[in-house]
Amino acid sequence: MARHIYSCPLRWSDMDAFGHVNNVVFLRYLEEARIDFMFRLAPGDGSPSFSGGSVVARHEIDYVRPLVHRHAPVTIESWVTKITAASLTIAYEVKDPEQVYVRASTVVVPYNLAEERPRRITAEEKLFLQEYLDQEPAVV
Repeated sequence: MARHIYSCPLRWSDMDAFGHVNNVVFLRYLEEARIDFMFRLAPGDGSPSFSGGSVVARHEIDYVRPLVHRHAPVTIESWVTKITAASLTIAYEVKDPEQVYVRASTVVVPYNLAEERPRRITAEEKLFLQEYLDQEPAVV
């Protein structure tokens, strides 16, 4: 099983009054990593996959330890834990080599923007996602 690796820069504005990255900002980090992951298959190679849209149905986040601003980016590892006919679950770890700051998951539903309704995962998308599929739950 492969993991998608995303190097996420920290911004000074990500910090809150307590001097660490605000909990809401982690959702933006996960979004950046998820978009980078899902669009690895899409238009660059001429594939229409995932370019039609998707919506987030659910987020779960476990905050393990505070992250403070620094110049070095944080690593976000992403992988797939579940694929159904019309949704997928992506798991994440926001981390440095020696520690994890956040463990999270997102349920994503492919969406047909033109028809304004959810759609099924295509065979091409499923094949791509299976490369990242790990059916063992992450240790929390």
